Amino acid sequence: MSLLISGAPGETVFRVHDNALGDLSLTVLDVDDDADLDLVHDWVREPRAAFWGLGELSREELRELYRFVDSLDTHHAFLLRREGTPIALLQTYDPEHDPVGEHYEVREGDVGLHFFVGSHGIRAAGVTTRIIRAFGEFVFSAPDARRVIVEPDVRNDAALARMTRVGFELGPEIELEHKRAQLAFFERERWAA
Repeated sequence: MSLLISGAPGETVFRVHDNALGDLSLTVLDVDDDADLDLVHDWVREPRAAFWGLGELSREELRELYRFVDSLDTHHAFLLRREGTPIALLQTYDPEHDPVGEHYEVREGDVGLHFFVGSHGIRAAGVTTRIIRAFGEFVFSAPDARRVIVEPDVRNDAALARMTRVGFELGPEIELEHKRAQLAFFERERWAA
């Protein structure tokens, strides 16, 4: 099944051009590259990353966490790069093999998505929306991907507003181990339209 795209650490697995942001590429997160690890560690410790729940991890704990993610066939992590400079962290997962899948009826072709837009210094309107669009293009480039699932914390008003603005349809709230989450869905057909 061609549901989740991945590759070797550091490998570029997707490229797209955005009229405002320029050339964007997704590379598999390489936590053995100290520059990638340091960058992600800095990002997850920012106050606005509190909903990620990784801010208390040491550099080595974060490395081990992402090594574990890299060992799975069902969860993957990437850096989105703009003209080679990392601007966002993306994680994809198969909800059928994730705790979120225990709280809703998983459909064949569902792809879970987590992302964090890092400090990037880009001065362009709608940067985050453009990044989300790039992520959608990536996910739906997998032939068997039918629907994107996100589950932000219900207290994360900015993320919820952004998801609905982009076109995600809200589903039920669910109780996960570390948060109360709002499910939201985006179907391939709606994305293509």
